[in-house]
Amino acid sequence: MKSPALERNVTAGVDTHLDFHVAAVLDTDTARLLDTASFPATTDGYVELHAWLESFGAIGTVGIESTGSYGAGLCRYLAAESVPVIEVNRPDRSERRFNGKDDTIDAEAAARAVISGKATTIPKTGDGAIEAIRSLEIVYHSATKDRTRAINQFKALLITAPAGLRERLGTKTFRRQLELARRFNDAHPDPVEREIRLAFKELARRIGFLDEQTSRLDQRINTLTAQANPTLVGISGVGPHVAAQLLATAGDNPDRLGSEAAFAKLCGVCPIPASSGKTSRHRLNRGGDRRANRALFTIVLVRMRHDPRTRAYVARRTAEGKTRKEIMRCLKRFVAREIFHALTNPDPDTITGPDIRQLRTDAGVTLTALAAGLGRSTIQVSRIERGLEHNTSLTKQANTWLQKTP
Repeated sequence: MKSPALERNVTAGVDTHLDFHVAAVLDTDTARLLDTASFPATTDGYVELHAWLESFGAIGTVGIESTGSYGAGLCRYLAAESVPVIEVNRPDRSERRFNGKDDTIDAEAAARAVISGKATTIPKTGDGAIEAIRSLEIVYHSATKDRTRAINQFKALLITAPAGLRERLGTKTFRRQLELARRFNDAHPDPVEREIRLAFKELARRIGFLDEQTSRLDQRINTLTAQANPTLVGISGVGPHVAAQLLATAGDNPDRLGSEAAFAKLCGVCPIPASSGKTSRHRLNRGGDRRANRALFTIVLVRMRHDPRTRAYVARRTAEGKTRKEIMRCLKRFVAREIFHALTNPDPDTITGPDIRQLRTDAGVTLTALAAGLGRSTIQVSRIERGLEHNTSLTKQANTWLQKTP
C-alpha cells in the first residue's frame, strides 16, 4: 500500500535570497500548508531542496520569486530536473499590510499564487546563447555610459584649465586633443598645472580604453546576434544592439510568449483601457520592459527616416490629424508584431550576407556589378556581405538578381 505522501500532489513556493532560499510546500488539492524549510543557495542546497519537496509527494509546480536574479540558479537546476517552474512576483503592498511579511510567508504566498492561477509566467531559461548576448550587452551599455561621462569631464575640465593649456587644446579637434593629452608629461614647473595635465592624461587614456572595449564588444555582439537569429537582425531598422535587447527580452525560450499581444504588453506598447462611465478611451502603457520599449522606438525612428512604406504611412496618418507621438505609438505596436514572429518563428531559409557573397562568387559577378544591379552603393553591399550590416529585404533582392543573372 502506498503511503499518503506518495499519492499526494504538492505545489511549492520559494522566496529567494543571496545566500539561502526559503521554501514552502502545499497540498495542491486542499491548499494546506505542509511544511517550510530553508536551504543554502548552492548546488548542494538545490539538490537538498528538490529531495525535500519530493518527500511530500509528486511535485506539480514550483513558484519562484526573482527567477532572473537570486533565483536564477535554482530555476535552472529545477528545469534540468524536469520540474515545472513559474515566475512569481512579490506580493503587493496591500497584501503585505494585511498578512505581514517574512520569508516563510512570502514562500507560502508564492505557492498559493501558483495554485490560484494568479502566477502563470514561464521564466527565461537563461542557459543559451541569448544569455551570453545579454551579458555582453550589459557590459557594452556600462562602457558607453562611462565613456560619455569621461568625455564630459574632459570637456568640462578644459573650460577651467589654465589659459595656456586651454588655448593649446581648444583649437584642436577632440581626437587631436586626446592624442596630445595622452602624451602630457609630469615635468611642468607649476605644480597646479602639472596635476591638471595628469588629470587630462588619465581621462584621455580612459576614453581610449573604453573606445577599444566598446569596439570589441560591438563586433562580438554583432556576430552573436546574427548567429542567434538572422531573421531578426535582417529586419529594417534592427541593429546589433537593438537585436540583442529584443533577444534578451524574449530569452532563450521565446516560445514562453503566448501571443503577439503578450509580447506587446511585455514591451509596454499595448494600449491600456482607461474607460469610465460614458468616457471610452485608452492611455499610454508605462509598464513593461522599458529597454525593449526603447529598442522598438529606435526601429520606428529609423524607419520614419529611411523606409518608404513607413514614411507614406506617417504622411497618411498626419493628414488624418494624428500627432507624431500617436503615430509612433501605432508604429511601435506594428513593429512588435513583426518582431514577435521573427523571435518565435524565424525563417529557416533566411539569406545572409555571406550566402550572397558565395552566390556572387560562384556566378562570377563582381561586387560593383551586383551593387549597380541593386541600385545600392558598393560599400553598403560589401558591408552586408561581410556581415557588418544585415538587411533581409536587400539580401532577398540580391539573391533574386543573382538567380536571374545568366
